[in-house]
Amino acid sequence: MTLDSVPLLDIDPLLDDPATRIIVCCGSGGVGKTTTAAALGVRAAERGRRAVVLTIDPARRLAQSMGIDSLDNIPRRVAGIKATGDGELHAMMLDMKRTFDEIVEAHADGERAAAILNNPFYQSLSAGFAGTQEYMAMEKLGQLRARDEWDLIVVDTPPSRSALDFLDAPKRLGSFLDGKFIRLLMAPAKVGGRAGMKFLNVGMSMMTGTLGKLLGGQFLRDVQTFVTAMDTMFGGFRTRADATYRLLQAPGTAFLVVAAPERDALREAAYFVERLAADGMPLAGLVLNRVHGSGAARLTAERALAAAENLDDSGIVDQEAGNEAVRDSTGPSPEPGTAEHAELSQPPEDTEHTENAEHTEHAENPENTATFTAAHAAKATAKPTATFTTPSAATSPEADTPESTPEPAQAVPEPTVDALTAGLLRLHAERMQVLAREQRTRDRFTALHPEVAVAEVAALPGDVHDLAGLRAIGDRLATGRSPA
Repeated sequence: MTLDSVPLLDIDPLLDDPATRIIVCCGSGGVGKTTTAAALGVRAAERGRRAVVLTIDPARRLAQSMGIDSLDNIPRRVAGIKATGDGELHAMMLDMKRTFDEIVEAHADGERAAAILNNPFYQSLSAGFAGTQEYMAMEKLGQLRARDEWDLIVVDTPPSRSALDFLDAPKRLGSFLDGKFIRLLMAPAKVGGRAGMKFLNVGMSMMTGTLGKLLGGQFLRDVQTFVTAMDTMFGGFRTRADATYRLLQAPGTAFLVVAAPERDALREAAYFVERLAADGMPLAGLVLNRVHGSGAARLTAERALAAAENLDDSGIVDQEAGNEAVRDSTGPSPEPGTAEHAELSQPPEDTEHTENAEHTEHAENPENTATFTAAHAAKATAKPTATFTTPSAATSPEADTPESTPEPAQAVPEPTVDALTAGLLRLHAERMQVLAREQRTRDRFTALHPEVAVAEVAALPGDVHDLAGLRAIGDRLATGRSPA
């Protein structure tokens, strides 16, 4: 099944629909989720929505592209938006630890909050516990939605090893808080007094002895102090996580799976599509980033290579003046065994390896083809320094004549139009091979999920680093199909 037979993901109606309140961009790392989320935010704001983009990308590319010095846990207004109506755009970058601290400060009294924030186990948990970043992203999403200050929230999910971590985080943290280890540590505080300490000493003697040897007794005391202080907040964590999970399942939420036309990225995208369907979460479609195209797609790679070979073959025999500047083509040929014959029989300098290396490099990065073509043509037309020289004085019959002077060096003729054309044809063949590989990868995905709407984003020749670049991505998103 080809891409033309699957539904087209129409971005603008999705952004314009006031019922759309949350758009979640998800997918594996390195596929352009942050850029896609930012481009959606810019386009939505310029079409009249009050939008905020929440990114979890620590590379800070979003701040740079939006002209903001830095992003933090507070939404910042983005200047330069050409908004219509009430449209405006804010952006923020999740500070995982600060978000956790805000939860503690909001749901615990001053003394208890201070005890939690200063606890060494809490500091380790809030800074790097597995799943904490994903959970805090959902926590911050819930906070933004509750404020009702924006009518559209665009979420850039964390750059996790697996895109599924974002959906699994609340359940994983809930399992940790409900685990037997936590309940055992909470038991002494719930029993209280000496009875509690007796329970701890008797009921946990084996466990604490073993863990104490591995982790240290101070670690266990820090954990117990943390659990005791957090006891009243555990229920709140689970309640908010469940509420946010239901929010993601609500009709006002739309998931966009972002992928590149590569095997691993689309395999991850397929897993995510299946997971969203299993959890009953609304999938809007697939955004296929960095898709390459060609303005001469009717010229296949095979035909281009055949044409290049024909041009090369025609250049084997001199069709122009050739070496007339060095010798008279009508004169006698050098006798075999002479120095002149040996010199003219030398093979030209081998440049095939260098040219093939350059072609290979730019086949892997087709967006640089235009730059490479210009450089290649300039290099090919530059006059080389290698020259043909007259026979040396040692072998010249006139070497003993004082009046004899060496002939001036003559430059090799510039490459012909045929040679340049053959090089361009080979570059085109490499581009068409990349296109064919991407097409096969897309077709495999669409064969598995023909119901998923797809929007293609044509690859840009350079990186996105400002609002103009984000607008260009938004325009390509709205078009939905990469040019052939």
